[in-house]
Amino acid sequence: MNEASQETQLSSEQGATGATERAVSLSEAAAKRVLTLMESEENQGQNLRIAVSGGGCQGFSYGFSFDDAVNEDDHTFTRDGATLVVDDVSLDLLAGSEVDFVEDLMGAYFRVTNPNADSTCGCGTSFSI
Repeated sequence: MNEASQETQLSSEQGATGATERAVSLSEAAAKRVLTLMESEENQGQNLRIAVSGGGCQGFSYGFSFDDAVNEDDHTFTRDGATLVVDDVSLDLLAGSEVDFVEDLMGAYFRVTNPNADSTCGCGTSFSI
């Protein structure tokens, strides 16, 4: 991990330690799913990255990918061995959010609960501020 990146350790028992108002958390279910996905050959040694980009029906959309790079302007948030990487610009829009993993009739997916979003689309992949 790059020395300039910022890391916040999360644990299911104690919540965030050393977290700031700009923290993004992983739920227990999301952490378990990330670890499961990291077991596949193509994702070994990589972290889950979430980024916000312009687009979607509400103006902004969430994007998830696996990435082995942690850049100078990235922030990392770890829970139960699973690491979430967020770039500094996206963190401004994601501050205080929780990434969860959900399995329901719609399928299996990562869901973001974002307190900064004024509205979200029906599928939950885009939002407005």
